[in-house]
Amino acid sequence: MGFSIPRLYAIIDPAHTVPPRGIAAVLDDLLSAGVKLIQYRDKQASSRELFQNSSEMASRVQQANGIFIVNDRADIARAVDADGVHLGQEDLPVELARRVLNPGKCVGYSTHNLAQVMEADKSSADYVAFGPIFPTRSKERPDAVVGLEGLRQAREATRKPLVAIGGMTVENACAAIDAGADSVAVISDLIGAADIGSRAREYLREIL
Repeated sequence: MGFSIPRLYAIIDPAHTVPPRGIAAVLDDLLSAGVKLIQYRDKQASSRELFQNSSEMASRVQQANGIFIVNDRADIARAVDADGVHLGQEDLPVELARRVLNPGKCVGYSTHNLAQVMEADKSSADYVAFGPIFPTRSKERPDAVVGLEGLRQAREATRKPLVAIGGMTVENACAAIDAGADSVAVISDLIGAADIGSRAREYLREIL
């Protein structure tokens, strides 16, 4: 595969940060800790807010030689020259998103069962996210928990880089890597921590 994915995939969602931490402060903490792959996800923001926040974040992440991904919105990702977009099952299909993005950009795709993993494997997606591996608080209507055994089966179903997501913690991240994940995506346990930088460094020590 041409896309080499970092072990830690940090997702910044303002709904899960500890007030009054702003997006910029969270981003600085992650970058200072050495996090190289960051996604911005905000289900509540307007298109204008998404654009403004994504524009600022893209610049800062790229200056730090990181990879910046926009959740859901291929149009925003293109507008701010992000490194890519992450798509859910209800978003644009992978191939249509590529028509929106500039050439050479990354497209990730969320899956929740083996049939979806196999479908994603046939697409041009650069990586496949699979989960929730464990019970999660980061979604209002989460899909069924797939567990580590489901993750092992997903590993067998695709040769693409595989990202474990859903209920990830410092304590279970290594188990996900051992089960076949190339990367772990973390939201609440990372950006909801009292000391985000310290928690990020814990993850990096555990899974690198």
